[in-house]
Amino acid sequence: MSHPLRIVVIVPDLAVLDDQEEHVRLQLERSRSLRVGLLEAQYDIVATLPADVFLSERLAQLRPDLIIVDAESEARDALEHVVMATRDKRRPIVLFTNDPDTTHVPDAVAAGVCAYIVEGLAPQRIRPILQVAMARFKHEQSLRAELQDARDELKDRKTIDRAKGILMQRQSLSEKEAYDRLRKLAMDKGIKMVQIAQRMIDAAELLG
Repeated sequence: MSHPLRIVVIVPDLAVLDDQEEHVRLQLERSRSLRVGLLEAQYDIVATLPADVFLSERLAQLRPDLIIVDAESEARDALEHVVMATRDKRRPIVLFTNDPDTTHVPDAVAAGVCAYIVEGLAPQRIRPILQVAMARFKHEQSLRAELQDARDELKDRKTIDRAKGILMQRQSLSEKEAYDRLRKLAMDKGIKMVQIAQRMIDAAELLG
């Protein structure tokens, strides 16, 4: 890494947990163990935050490289907050939990969780888990970009084909002649061919 990975840890708000002291103590120990493991692995913990309504604003300000959700029985609720807070700016999410209910794992993965770790919060496991999560996130982002590029290319092709059809119909041109006309207009004006095509379609719709 060129710089320490900047991490935000999302933890339960202990003030709203029930008053079972043992439960709170165990949660505090888990959170401490996680933070110690992160620091020993030389990661930069920029903040420890609750999963509340202000999370989106705080993440926008902190701009972490990765988000860790440290949750127990409230794992589903915490994930919903984090997913909502990162929907406009996706970031890799890793969840550590002792919650044995994994029925919502598929939904969590579909929502952007890169690693879902149940039990076994050993400090020596943290670095490989986060490295795999980052690699998976980058791979998925690359696939998303490729998919979006393919969609944009298909949309542009349809726009150009539609403009060609207008030229072929109104000026009695062949498909090649219509294409060459569009390409020449784009070159003369120094803009993309799809932009010329869209202008032609807009003009045709305006004139009827």
